[in-house]
Amino acid sequence: MHPRIEEVVNYLDQTRADLSTAVDSVDAARRDERPGENQWSVAEILEHLNIIETRITQLLSGTIDAAKAAGLGPEEETASVLNSIDRSRIGDRSQKVTAPEMVKPRSETDAASAWLALQQSRERMRAALMSGDGLALGELKQNHPVLGLINMYQWSLFVGAHEARHTQQVNEIAQQFSS
Repeated sequence: MHPRIEEVVNYLDQTRADLSTAVDSVDAARRDERPGENQWSVAEILEHLNIIETRITQLLSGTIDAAKAAGLGPEEETASVLNSIDRSRIGDRSQKVTAPEMVKPRSETDAASAWLALQQSRERMRAALMSGDGLALGELKQNHPVLGLINMYQWSLFVGAHEARHTQQVNEIAQQFSS
């Protein structure tokens, strides 16, 4: 595995482990319950994360497949990509962000089902990344609505940073429910 892909996958694994710990800290009987008015439940957060990850996985797959067909060359860089986007800015919960309608949860699933769907979307994302293993993914760029023009490594890192942001939200819910 190319070092850049390995770094991204390890980061995604860490953010998912952190999310799992946070979800486990909320009583299973309360994961479908909203902690307050205009606040998402754990189930809704998981559903939102699945929507985002699924959309970005589709972007990765389509972009990588097209680039392979066009003859994208090998990745020659090995420098870390981990800090190539401002992950702390993405995770900063002091800055309120309103999700666009297309990525808002529909509140149609329970937390257990949402978690399973999120695990499945991660497997698809991992497969998409692995389909580009060894290719110059840093050359493949698409616009992000907030971050601007970013490459496929950065899109993948965004998934982890976005998940870390919502992990904080789940931890906040756990605190609200334990008070």
